[in-house]
Amino acid sequence: MNLFEKFSIEPNNERYYEVAFTHGSYATIHGLNYDYERLEFLGDSILSMLVAEYLYKKYPKYGEGKLTKLRANYVCQAALIYYSHELGLKDYLKVSSEEMKLTENEVLTITSDLFESFLGAMFLDQGLMFTKRFVAKIVFRYIDEEKVFFHDYKSSIKEYCDSREITIRYEILDESGVPHDKTFIIAIYLDEEQMGVGEGKNKKEAEQSAAKKALDKLHNPDWVV
Repeated sequence: MNLFEKFSIEPNNERYYEVAFTHGSYATIHGLNYDYERLEFLGDSILSMLVAEYLYKKYPKYGEGKLTKLRANYVCQAALIYYSHELGLKDYLKVSSEEMKLTENEVLTITSDLFESFLGAMFLDQGLMFTKRFVAKIVFRYIDEEKVFFHDYKSSIKEYCDSREITIRYEILDESGVPHDKTFIIAIYLDEEQMGVGEGKNKKEAEQSAAKKALDKLHNPDWVV
């Protein structure tokens, strides 16, 4: 189905959406001077602002710390991937996957990026109120349902280790990519024993991934701390 028909958009400038679904690999292969990264940046800020406003009004007794944690759950990569899959945004993506030999993690990252770049294009083309109604339909309902997208594995393993006087240390094993599109590989050590290696597009995501793997190992009855 046509993108505009699917989302009931009467575009003022279709180019915004063309850019929003153009991956850097496709732009390189076809000699284009644009890709979706700038719109992704814009969409990320818009989504964070709209979710923050909704949470602020919905939970008037919550403090800054609790609101921040709640917002993280609905704007994290796992949530963005979920929204993007639900909307079928990947169907409109222009990407040269064979030439770039994208990894599974990179494909997931692209999927999450699309939701933000689409929001950025929508905001520029249709304005804030239209974008807010769209976010309300797609995102706010999951806030009302209290759906969990993000698990704070770092806090969980810290509580576990604090209660047993085990030291925790994270170490960056590798850092690659351009400044606006990096990949981090980070290891977690408990009492200097490596317990897991995680990957993410920022340090926090990689640390969470490593912490999850460490927790999985700790819950394995064959491993004793």
